[in-house]
Amino acid sequence: MTLRLIKCLDIKVIGENEKPGHQCGILAIFSEQTANIPEKLFYGLFTLQHRGQESAGIAYRKGDTIVTYKDLGMVSTVLVRYLYQERPSNLGIGHVRYSTHGGNRLENAQPISVSCNKGEIALAHNGNISNTSLLKEELFSEGAIFQSTSDSELILHLISRSHQNNFRDALIETLLRIQGAFAMVMIHNNDLLAMRDPYGFRPLYLGKKDGLTVFASETCALDILQIPEYRTVNPGELITVNERGLGTEIFAENKKTSQCVFELIYFSKPDSQVFNQTVHIMRKKMGAALANSEDCSGDIVVPLPDSGNSAALGYAEASGIPFELGLTRNHYSGRSFILPSKAERELAVRIKLLPVKETIRGKRIILIDDSLVRGTTSRIIVKLLREAGAKEIHLRLSSPEIKYPCFFGIDIPTKEELISNRMTPAEIAEYIGADSVRFLSIEKLKSSLPDFENYCFACFNGDYPFKPLDQDYRSRINQ
Repeated sequence: MTLRLIKCLDIKVIGENEKPGHQCGILAIFSEQTANIPEKLFYGLFTLQHRGQESAGIAYRKGDTIVTYKDLGMVSTVLVRYLYQERPSNLGIGHVRYSTHGGNRLENAQPISVSCNKGEIALAHNGNISNTSLLKEELFSEGAIFQSTSDSELILHLISRSHQNNFRDALIETLLRIQGAFAMVMIHNNDLLAMRDPYGFRPLYLGKKDGLTVFASETCALDILQIPEYRTVNPGELITVNERGLGTEIFAENKKTSQCVFELIYFSKPDSQVFNQTVHIMRKKMGAALANSEDCSGDIVVPLPDSGNSAALGYAEASGIPFELGLTRNHYSGRSFILPSKAERELAVRIKLLPVKETIRGKRIILIDDSLVRGTTSRIIVKLLREAGAKEIHLRLSSPEIKYPCFFGIDIPTKEELISNRMTPAEIAEYIGADSVRFLSIEKLKSSLPDFENYCFACFNGDYPFKPLDQDYRSRINQ
């Protein structure tokens, strides 16, 4: 069997994503004293690498201009140049990208930098603008020229073409026109700005220490910069930081908070806080709720590493069934093999996941994972465990069944591709070769969350916070 190697020992299964796609990670730094801002951005973005592995980039103020550097690839490859030389600056922003809109192309990498009638601007965006098609139609008719297929670029077009006299008013006008999910950071001339959509879909934190002001998608990036105190940027809040200090205003009233629950289920790092909750603790609660919703019968609880680890700990503690590392993960595999065939995809999983045979032989295994999208990878994992001698395999998911697409920054396949739209849990078990499959119910998930009414569950129940304006999104929902 031949694998087509692109760059290194790095795996990507094309067209068979078994998890909802990550969105992006953003970072912004303002320093009252001149500092090596690119180096600080490197370390912060490195901790956010899990949020996007397709491209990385930074933009920082150098004298009278904004320097931008970005490329396809990981932070350690793209931005390592910034560890070897002092580059004094006072402010900068950074981005790691997973393409939820526009595809993995260099021109879609961020930050995006422009010089226009409103000044010099650099932008980094996490989320998804759900009325992109309508806005682009309008801009095209007015003669706009787009350099990328990313939805983030149109934000800069709207700012530039605004008839408002100053940047602030043009920015707020633009924020009120775009629909969907956004956490964004910007450089405008010598100002650093951060903002979050009125629904609060995507997380964004603000931390301050010793003249340093930092915005980040997750608190893990603040931790690496040794910033112990932070707060969330509120939904609908616009924050400006410059040499005069920090100013904040609400550009849109918060009608209803709709925080993405998948940030807690899967996307964020276990050591992070998002939406003022510690991710690891919340995942343990979901695992415990999963165990408490059934009569547990098994010999060992085995997580699918690494995304199932925390939930498996919660399940084991609640059920009294021992926690075991029955699968180990090869952390030196990643995202560069293109694997179109079934045989190659199976080998890719075998490279990434290795069963501990002595642990699982003859055992009734409760296998814990966070979610199920297509079922293709789960089918291979069950096969691996059978080959290693597992007596029974019971797959348990610490999220409800995913049945609906998302247009708020998550890459979820069409309804036809989602296995839970085509099969019952019993049919899924038969398809993947497991003895049983069960999901955490929406009610049990809500019981695990404080203030559950502030979260979005649309990918589970189809109850969207608002209806999208674009026809292509409407058609996806109504399929």
